Amino acid sequence: MPANAVDRKAMEARARVYAASKGAPFSPMRQRVLTLLGTSDKPLTAYEIAGGISDKRKVHGIEVYRALEFLQEAGCIHRLASRSSYFACDHLHGEGEAVVFMVCQECGAVHEMGSELVTRGLKGAAKTMGFKAAHSIVEVEGECAKCATAHPI
Repeated sequence: MPANAVDRKAMEARARVYAASKGAPFSPMRQRVLTLLGTSDKPLTAYEIAGGISDKRKVHGIEVYRALEFLQEAGCIHRLASRSSYFACDHLHGEGEAVVFMVCQECGAVHEMGSELVTRGLKGAAKTMGFKAAHSIVEVEGECAKCATAHPI
């Protein structure tokens, strides 16, 4: 099972509810992007997504970016800033919760978790600086358990 194994039905349901709340369609493009990310075992760039969903006609990057923006707002995907790539997320995060992405440098898998300890630390640091954080995302690069087992020191 991939590190980012997700409940695709839950993601799609969340996207459809979000679309309805905005009075917007859950377009075939949004569906295709979500499906591709939901079945990928690693984060994908917008151009990898465009290539993966192109069929008889070439899908342009701007179409993919629009779908990605919508899906991020709906809470169905995350963006890894360090790699300009995207991956699926099938669960909601708490208000103000820091999200930690552990990215394997070996296989590219991403493990996601919320952390109350990280949340408290970041809130304390922000308060000290007089900074009001909108949301907190931490990316940690290293080696996942699977790869570490395959390459013992």
